[in-house]
Amino acid sequence: MSMPIVPYCQPPDRNTLSPSFKLPMNTCDTHVHIFDSTKYPYQKNRSYTPHECNLNDLAKMHTRLGVERAVLIQASVHGIDNSAVLKSCRDDQRKKRCVIAVDKSINKSQIESFHKKGARGIRLNLVDKGGMPFESIDQVYKLSKILAHYDWHIEFLIHVDDPEIKLKAISENIHVPIVLGHFGYMKTEKTTSDKKFQEFLDILENGNCWVKLTGPYRISIETGIPYKDVTPFAEEIIKKNSDNVIWGSDWPHVMLKNKMPNDAELIEILPNWLPTEELRKKVLVDNPSRLYGF
Repeated sequence: MSMPIVPYCQPPDRNTLSPSFKLPMNTCDTHVHIFDSTKYPYQKNRSYTPHECNLNDLAKMHTRLGVERAVLIQASVHGIDNSAVLKSCRDDQRKKRCVIAVDKSINKSQIESFHKKGARGIRLNLVDKGGMPFESIDQVYKLSKILAHYDWHIEFLIHVDDPEIKLKAISENIHVPIVLGHFGYMKTEKTTSDKKFQEFLDILENGNCWVKLTGPYRISIETGIPYKDVTPFAEEIIKKNSDNVIWGSDWPHVMLKNKMPNDAELIEILPNWLPTEELRKKVLVDNPSRLYGF
């Protein structure tokens, strides 16, 4: 029986422009993926097929933007085979960290090995196929006790407004910080007054939760830059707890349905969310330095 064909998503705009302003020194892009299927094949159980976007492509894009540090996030297409992200950051840990995917078989010695190679957390993708290798959230709680000894965190890809997601219970029962991407990953049409978004903000305030300002196009109802409807979400997040906010480009923007932005355009809208140089340094440099141990 033949396997179903998993379609390609849009490729990124590879002609990265130069932003009109300079990012602070040691700016960290905390959310990028790399795809090099000739070296690191994809699993059959996946939601998308990415275009080839390797480490050299990433370096070229970051050089044009003025980004000096990066966190490589394990993509769901690789399942729990972390070879791509581990090998890519192992020899450049002054500038790179990674977040990996594991299952319940992971043990302390393996975590120590991953830590030495630059890993600082695990990712649980509850949205895309192949992203959740655990049988239950209780298994995740058990693992988090071990991760706490290494100052790791757990990054969840979830929709905070999903009624099946018990975010408050997760934050109270887990033993490490949790990190949520895409402003909480709730569509802007629900507005910041949504009950589940307000619950998310309260959890952010307690200090054990972090949020990434990533993928505005994933929550905006606008079809392109500047995603003005995302700004109120960023403002509420910053107001609630700016100490636990980080930024990422989400390159190469997999599964984007609308117009593909140039990565420089995503830099240009940062002042809409982070209006002062002091705040930009905090979110782009200081906060990720704490979370990822640069």
